[in-house]
Amino acid sequence: MSSRTTTTTGALARLGFADPERAAGLLADAALLPLRSVIPDGQVDEVLGAVGDTADPDQALLALVRVLEALAKRADDPEWGISALCADLVTPGQSRDRVLAVLGGSTALVDHLVRHPEHWLDASRATRHTGERVREELVRAVTTERGDVPAYDALRVAYRRGLMRIAALDLTAPDPIASMPAVGEALAELAEAALEAGLAIAREEHGPGHEQCRLAIIGMGKTGGGELNYVSDVDVIFVAEPADGVDEDTALRIGTALATATMRACSTPTSEGSLWPVDPALRPEGKNGPLVRTIRSHKAYYERWAKTWEFQALLKAWVSAGDKEIGLRYKAEISPMVWAAAGRDNFVEDVQSMRRRVEQHVPAGEAARQLKLGPGGLRDVEFSVQLLQLVHGRSDESLRSATTLEALNALARNGYVARDDAAILDQAYRHLRCLEHRIQLHRLRRTHLMPVAEPDLRRLGRAMGHRTKPEQAVVADRQASAREVRRLHERLFYRPLLAAAAKLSPSEVRLSPDAARQRLLALGFRDPAGALRHIEALTTGVSRRAAIQRTLLPVMLGWFADEADPDAGLLSFRRVSDELGSTHWYLKMLRDEGRAAERLAHALARSRYAADLLARSPESVSMLGEPTGLTPRTREALVATMKSAAGRRDTVAEAIAAVRTIRRHELLRITLADLLGTIDLRGVGTALTDLTAATIDAALAAAIADTERREERPLGGEVLIVGMGSLGGGELGYASDADVLFVHRPHPGEPEGEVQARVIAVVQELTRQLSSTGPDPAVSLDADLRPEGKNGPLVRSLDSYRTYYERWALTWEFQALLRAAPVAGSEELARDFVALIDPLRYREEGLTPTQVREIRTLKARVEAERLPRGGDPTTHLKLGRGGLTDVEWTVQLLQLQHAHAKPALRVTGTMATLEALGDTGLLAPEDVRALREAWRFGSLMRNAGVLWRGRPVESVPTDLRDAEGIGRIMGRPAGEGSALGELWRRVARRSRQATDFNFYDSPPGGSVNT
Repeated sequence: MSSRTTTTTGALARLGFADPERAAGLLADAALLPLRSVIPDGQVDEVLGAVGDTADPDQALLALVRVLEALAKRADDPEWGISALCADLVTPGQSRDRVLAVLGGSTALVDHLVRHPEHWLDASRATRHTGERVREELVRAVTTERGDVPAYDALRVAYRRGLMRIAALDLTAPDPIASMPAVGEALAELAEAALEAGLAIAREEHGPGHEQCRLAIIGMGKTGGGELNYVSDVDVIFVAEPADGVDEDTALRIGTALATATMRACSTPTSEGSLWPVDPALRPEGKNGPLVRTIRSHKAYYERWAKTWEFQALLKAWVSAGDKEIGLRYKAEISPMVWAAAGRDNFVEDVQSMRRRVEQHVPAGEAARQLKLGPGGLRDVEFSVQLLQLVHGRSDESLRSATTLEALNALARNGYVARDDAAILDQAYRHLRCLEHRIQLHRLRRTHLMPVAEPDLRRLGRAMGHRTKPEQAVVADRQASAREVRRLHERLFYRPLLAAAAKLSPSEVRLSPDAARQRLLALGFRDPAGALRHIEALTTGVSRRAAIQRTLLPVMLGWFADEADPDAGLLSFRRVSDELGSTHWYLKMLRDEGRAAERLAHALARSRYAADLLARSPESVSMLGEPTGLTPRTREALVATMKSAAGRRDTVAEAIAAVRTIRRHELLRITLADLLGTIDLRGVGTALTDLTAATIDAALAAAIADTERREERPLGGEVLIVGMGSLGGGELGYASDADVLFVHRPHPGEPEGEVQARVIAVVQELTRQLSSTGPDPAVSLDADLRPEGKNGPLVRSLDSYRTYYERWALTWEFQALLRAAPVAGSEELARDFVALIDPLRYREEGLTPTQVREIRTLKARVEAERLPRGGDPTTHLKLGRGGLTDVEWTVQLLQLQHAHAKPALRVTGTMATLEALGDTGLLAPEDVRALREAWRFGSLMRNAGVLWRGRPVESVPTDLRDAEGIGRIMGRPAGEGSALGELWRRVARRSRQATDFNFYDSPPGGSVNT
């Protein structure tokens, strides 16, 4: 540091000095002469390098000048004098690093060192003291070792020395994020020691008689949690009890005086500054309540008047100072109420609402910089952990920690939070707290805002270990932490599982055998013993899987019981869990992802069809945890996926099996969406139609490829599959067959007979593969609506269809073509086929009177002959009076009569046509409403019957249990299944009246509208 070795400004800049010219000037300051004189030759840069390693080298160098100036005014004590400090500074090692780290990390502590330069030794020799030792040191400092120093000043000086030790260790920790919890604990212990010392001062000020009051100081917030900041209000509650022989009023009066004096001792500014405000606002009634209460008074308040947030605050309660026995008695009385608080009405919603209010009060301009209160801040972690603790800690005492990270670790260890999520939250919380510590330590000011000035960001970034563009790196790190915290907070804090779990009684949460058996009976399980066996199989043991199931099942039992068959729901859940319980994602998804567990429980207890699909493909349950998991895929997306999967297989059987595996997965998606109300009846019909059409299309392509491979030649023509009936109309139900026509057209020069033979082989293979036992319910291709029916050829060419329809087709065949729509195969052939049939189904002349009679006669025969033997025409959903057939034939007759003149009627769906008939005035509004309601009610019941029983239902169920289950799926209230029959008869009567008037033209009492 002599002129001969003066470091250039360029070298200083490379060492990390932001203002190298100013640094060069400071290096020449006379105050550094004692240091320059002891630096060995050639080691100047080494010493300056140590200064350059601090968070703020410029600040550290200036602080060094100031401290050496202050020491120069004191006697050169061999232990702490200027020579001792200079010797430390030229000796590489922890002592030097700690001193320089404090000088470069905190201007406030430098100010303290300027007043008390001998205290550099506290940084140099810093070690972690036990909480009890710190308490003894501070109490001695204000009593026996105080000397002539005022008590308040003695407390502040002793506190700053303790802070110096903590900061020196913190700023030089190899991994400050890993050591953050120890720093928070040391700061909390120092604060508790200060409270103890402040109480000692208060007792001295009070004089004789203070012993008549036994006063305990309960630490709250971060003090109680053992995770305090460098600068923070210290939240407390004061509890007083009279000493033996003393009346309560006297004890409370003395306790109030002692509490007031303790607060004053800590917060009053003096020449040595102040510590921090002592905040008793968390006491009963807040600032309006008495400062000091007895245990009995506290208990009475919490039993009768306390709000939800007060119990959440009490989770952090800790005996910090004063009479420990009184504090522990207070804790023993209050703790049971804290851990029962989650059972209060709207507890979870109240906590969630409070978090939103806290966030809303953050000024808009500060939200993005708020480390504590803003989105992705510390409060997100703390509120999430505390809510989970309070809900699950009722039955799991291992969660009852006042410290955030300890509680988070317990939540992860016992399966309430995913280990990966807990690790992310733990790391982010430590990181945010480290940022907060570094920001506060600089000037020892209470702030939770990220700085904006570049020098401040640079210092903060360097304090966090960044050396390359530290001002940018520290912001990027903080934003990344905030994003992760916010994401996990929103998932954990707003879990539907929490609100449901909070409503359970402690006995219900614990699921003890007796409690479970009684609860199962009360919930309506028909076989409580069997249900209990399933519960025991899922929850027994010490595995993480069993721990998570113990969290899920108490809530899910209630969801199962909301449906008509809770026993089946629980059995199906066990089967799925047995298959997937060992996977890393299944239980995690149910616990963490939105409403996945609730949706699964309702679906399994509501539908045997869904349970069977899920049993065949348990991994498909993952869709419940996906944002768009219950949104049916488009036909185009399905075809692309299916053809891609089929193309990777070697044989036609393997290819179509791959297609059907995808169909099974997508059929479950539609089923769950239907059961859980995310799509309506029309959406179900469209989704099932798209899925069936995509399946046929992909399977047809595989069958064609197989035939061409076997025959070692191209097919020689185009192939088209036309959907008929509900498939062509886009209104498939779960039990619907796929009515189809098979069409081909030979390529020019190809013999039609040979092409037809190859196409027949394709169709037969396609039909066989789709109708065989497979991973999904079979797809039955029904070609009975083809020309000549079962007696005609299975496949015809386009020209053959033209010839047949022009010469021999009957009126009912034109009627059937009203619902014809291409679903698979050649697009060009599809356009030509539609061009062929449009003039036939939308005939320019409409219908002749003879054709109308033919249709009415055929409809009468259907009513008379097709109703099953013993079937009740008042309850049969399809063929009964006012049923689906009535609606469809009425719509189709009017379509055949008027579609040539009304283009709006040229659609294939029954409901779309019915709406068009109403819009064009061809049907009265009341008739439209009556027919629509019958078609909707009947279709809903038929679909619900398949979902409930796993097989088709053709009539209104007479079994009350079936009626209840089907009614629930249809959206009817619980207990109203028995009313389904009467509801259908009422709807069907109105539908039949509209049919009689509009189809038969012979109304007994006029249209529904008359």
